[in-house]
Amino acid sequence: MDQYLDFEKPVAELKERIADLRASAPTIESDLEGDIAKLEAKAEKLLADLYANLTPWQKTKVARHPNRPHFKDLTARLFEDFMPLAGDRGFGEDLAILGGFATFRGRAVMVIGHEKGDDTASRLRHNFGMGKPEGYRKAIRLMELADRFGLPIITLVDTSGAFPGVQAEERGQAEAIARSTQACLDVSVPVVAAIVGEGGSGGAVALAAGNRVLMMEHAVYSVISPEGCASILWRTSDKAADAAGAMKITAQDLLGLKVIDSIIREPVGGAHRSPEVAIDALGQAIEKALDELVTLPPAELKTDRRRKFLAMGSL
Repeated sequence: MDQYLDFEKPVAELKERIADLRASAPTIESDLEGDIAKLEAKAEKLLADLYANLTPWQKTKVARHPNRPHFKDLTARLFEDFMPLAGDRGFGEDLAILGGFATFRGRAVMVIGHEKGDDTASRLRHNFGMGKPEGYRKAIRLMELADRFGLPIITLVDTSGAFPGVQAEERGQAEAIARSTQACLDVSVPVVAAIVGEGGSGGAVALAAGNRVLMMEHAVYSVISPEGCASILWRTSDKAADAAGAMKITAQDLLGLKVIDSIIREPVGGAHRSPEVAIDALGQAIEKALDELVTLPPAELKTDRRRKFLAMGSL
């Protein structure tokens, strides 16, 4: 069953009417069938119109939708022979950040990403995709391993931010994030990063400093959450919608600012409504980016990343 967002209420009401009509007529007469078809067409058009004009705050809600494809869904459909690797070889394992060797369309790669979980138990187990220092140190280990074996790196970013707990700070959260970002920039292999849901703060950048940064159409990417920004500027999270609009967090805004390189179209109504279609589109975009990068020499790949990020914000 679809989980409708608050701004989708008109669509939900139409769908409910359609369901009531179907339930009230065991043998649907031809005129009733015609009415249902008209209502379904109206609902589809209304949904398309809504998603063609989403506000930044509405896009944030879409990016956070619980049924949106997560890391495990993406790896299951896009990659073969996925071999997860665990631990940072220093403290422990962090299930918020997963990664390992895999085959992507005939090409051996290293894939790393955030996993939020898809029910209460798995969300708690994966800490809602909020990485701890050991998670980012694991990512560093995997990136260095990929560099050693000459494997392209694919990262799938979906986090509201790194875990802000006291224990994470005591174990060097800021240092781990900085070194993970540095590892992205230092490797001599192609790095393709995809923002597939939320791209929150340094917790996202630590895996997203790639040669190519792709972004799903209704994903968001920001230095802080809209609620966090509103709490700082207005002392209340009630202004989150205003903050989202001011922060330029949408794929369309960020493409114009040259923070990302391309936008991946989502099915009408968001990736959560047609996950397989959305995942396949993501796969096509990643394959295209890798094809452009694999022929570049190692020195050029490193220079390309450095040039890309130093250019951000320059006039």
